[in-house]
Amino acid sequence: MSESIKNRYDFVILFDVENGNPNGDPDAGNMPRTDPETGMGLVTDVCLKRKIRNYVETVKEDAQGFRIYIKDGVPLNRSDAEAYTALNVAEKDVKEKKKSDPDLDRNIRDWMCANFYDIRTFGAVMTTFVKASLNCGQVRGPVQLGFAHSIEPVVPQEVTLTRIAITTEADAEKKDTEMGHKFIIPYGLYRCEGYVSANLARKSTGFSEEDLQLLWEAILNMFENDHSAARGKMAVRELIIFKHDSELGCAPAWKLFDTVKVTRADPTSAAPARSYSDYQITIEESSLPEGVTCQRLG
Repeated sequence: MSESIKNRYDFVILFDVENGNPNGDPDAGNMPRTDPETGMGLVTDVCLKRKIRNYVETVKEDAQGFRIYIKDGVPLNRSDAEAYTALNVAEKDVKEKKKSDPDLDRNIRDWMCANFYDIRTFGAVMTTFVKASLNCGQVRGPVQLGFAHSIEPVVPQEVTLTRIAITTEADAEKKDTEMGHKFIIPYGLYRCEGYVSANLARKSTGFSEEDLQLLWEAILNMFENDHSAARGKMAVRELIIFKHDSELGCAPAWKLFDTVKVTRADPTSAAPARSYSDYQITIEESSLPEGVTCQRLG
């Protein structure tokens, strides 16, 4: 495994949606998620991590060390069992093995980190109640994301649709079309903040410089291979990275995030935003603490 990263990072992602649903809520008929108190749009961290996982899976195609643990169609226990097989540990003998080998738990956990990119990045709980003997431990990942929220309130719209294909023969005798609906947000610019801990990378998962560069690439391209009619036009507009010159960092993350300002390009306009050009993004680089540098990608 490559050497783990040496520097702490904090970052801001700015992405937008046009005529789409960035993250539907299944408890609300798949309506776009919003904060009921402010009307701001929300996108969960789980949703964004899924996009990152999908991108890595697409470009790496299960290459050694870059497989994805949480993926569609693959039960977690199947991947857990691979670690036991690789280390020549039978499930029925695991309790006795652990008594004679106090490093077994750590070796199993390290094998999972070395083989699965998303465990190395985001961490994972690698045991289930269904098969408790397959316990690969749990890992706190060095990369963490918060919820994304829109810069301004969004107004979800329900669009009614018709289709000429009728579902059943009985229905075809009574009607020519069927009705449906979908939710969209005409436009919204979202902001997400994240963290990369070099300390956890060194102590827990071995998250490396190669992994870090792949993370930035995945964030910038996470919507490019995920287009669908439901999600409309989504794009990462900018990735702002704050690099600390030490493992534990030189300043609190919130101070760095506060230097990133998103404002209307025309502050006198009362019209709703309908494109990225309606905003301007500035960074107060003169306010950055000593030992922190800023990089803008996008």
